[in-house]
Amino acid sequence: MTSISAIDPFDVVSDAKMPFLAQALHPETVQQQFNQLALWQNTHPMQLQAIRVIRYKPGRRCLIEYDVVENQSFVTLIGKTRAKGLDRCSFRLMQLLWHNGFDAKSSDRISVPEPVGILPQFQMWLQRKIAGTLATDLLPKSEGVDLAKFIAQGAYKLQQANIVPRRSHTMTDELKILGDRLSQVKQLYPHWSQRIERLLAACDFLSSATPESDTRGIHRDFYPDQVLVAGDRIYLLDLDLYCIGDPSLDIGNFIAHITEQSLRTLGHEDALIDREEAAIAEFIRLGGAATQTTIQAYKTLTLARHIYISTLFPERQKFTETLLELCEQRLSLALHCV
Repeated sequence: MTSISAIDPFDVVSDAKMPFLAQALHPETVQQQFNQLALWQNTHPMQLQAIRVIRYKPGRRCLIEYDVVENQSFVTLIGKTRAKGLDRCSFRLMQLLWHNGFDAKSSDRISVPEPVGILPQFQMWLQRKIAGTLATDLLPKSEGVDLAKFIAQGAYKLQQANIVPRRSHTMTDELKILGDRLSQVKQLYPHWSQRIERLLAACDFLSSATPESDTRGIHRDFYPDQVLVAGDRIYLLDLDLYCIGDPSLDIGNFIAHITEQSLRTLGHEDALIDREEAAIAEFIRLGGAATQTTIQAYKTLTLARHIYISTLFPERQKFTETLLELCEQRLSLALHCV
């Protein structure tokens, strides 16, 4: 155990808002917690092999990988921890999904990672890491159209799970988030203030003209990086924002990210349009409470939010005005058709 040293490239142990991270990176303490977890659950003991911090938002949340040997097999667990307390709701959601058709042997090949347990001392819950490739990397390839259809099936299946969330998300909430994000863009680019104000007004009008759909449990942050492809199976990731909402939001958000990826990596916003169309057609075919109109409305709102997202990454900032222009074009066309 003394030979194990935690890999902490972000220096998370210095986070005053998350003092428990120091224990979550201390090998002896972690091993003790794993021993207790195995005892509570009457499962095979886990022998810690390595610790790595893989993602971190200062003062908010952290992801830590633990390599362990369990029943003579080498596995990796992902620990999710946050400053505001243990997210028992997300852990319980994953348990419910895992035991109701989303396990690793589901016949439809649509799963979620297996939830393993909770470590209250670290304000953490654990899931098994899945070896695979993010859908973002596979959608541009030759199998991208079929994959887009499969992912739409995954979104639909999740929305049919009949697990009632404790939270809801409305079109009003979506616009409030968008307004907050674009106000930050105005501060960065004050010469665009009038354009952004007009854009926000058009988004508001679009939302009021968009038909309401029956609400269901939705992912709410559904995009290609939230889908892991492992062989012939897909895994839905990061359901922390699962809530009651419009089913169209998930597909609209998903295809908007494909549009942004197309623009940024392939030079044109419609380079992967056949993937978008395949996802929409499959979702509607399955009987989802969604229409082309509502899906396209949520796509536009998500693309408008990408104006802000582009400012966060130096390599994406050259696309900020292009995204603004694209949203202006989409809103002009959408409002003309209303």
